[in-house]
Amino acid sequence: MSEKEVGQKWDRCLADCAIKVGAGLGLGIVFSVIFFKRRTLPIAFGTGAGLGMAYSNCQNDLRSPYLLHSNTTKEQ
Repeated sequence: MSEKEVGQKWDRCLADCAIKVGAGLGLGIVFSVIFFKRRTLPIAFGTGAGLGMAYSNCQNDLRSPYLLHSNTTKEQ
């Protein structure tokens, strides 16, 4: 695996982590304000769930060196 491929995988992991943690944080804030009388538990749970999903995706992505991520499809 070349350094460029590893860099691309890390870039995807960090972007995925930012999106999932941000979405979990946002949903946690919404649920905290609407349903839980502004307690911090939904915020912590949403952030943790987003971080856990991102970690799992990164782990699978970094352990699969032979999967090709392509933006184009091959015509037959």
